Amino acid sequence: MSMNVNQGHLSAEVDERIKGKSLVLIDGVCHLCQGLVRFIIPRDPGARFLFAPLQGEAARKLLDDKGIVLKHGHLSTVVLIEDGVYYTESAAVLRIARRLRFPWPAAYIFILVPPVLRNAVYRLVARNRYRWFGRDEQCLLPTPEIRRRFL
Repeated sequence: MSMNVNQGHLSAEVDERIKGKSLVLIDGVCHLCQGLVRFIIPRDPGARFLFAPLQGEAARKLLDDKGIVLKHGHLSTVVLIEDGVYYTESAAVLRIARRLRFPWPAAYIFILVPPVLRNAVYRLVARNRYRWFGRDEQCLLPTPEIRRRFL
């Protein structure tokens, strides 16, 4: 799923920092989502991806601008923002994979699977992510290397 948006409500510093980058919004307390960040970073040598927790101010502003409301501070999807377009669910994950180092771009072939099927699997994992992978009481405390990639 994708949506267009104007990113005009962020600070000039954040706007400049994300220019030409892809922004991944994750559930900062979810172990699966934290693992996604740790998976992406070493496979993204050009540092194309930046990250922000859904619980943070930057993510809240970006989501508010698009009218996306978090339920109890959580959204059951990763959100990828590329060139002002928002991608969620399986589309976000597949678009992330296609920008990573080989062999991960090959996973983009699954974009050919109808979204209703891809997203059904995505939602099953998303619904059970805390039970299967765990969660923290507070957002990820990243290492200095990872912190540089967060807004």
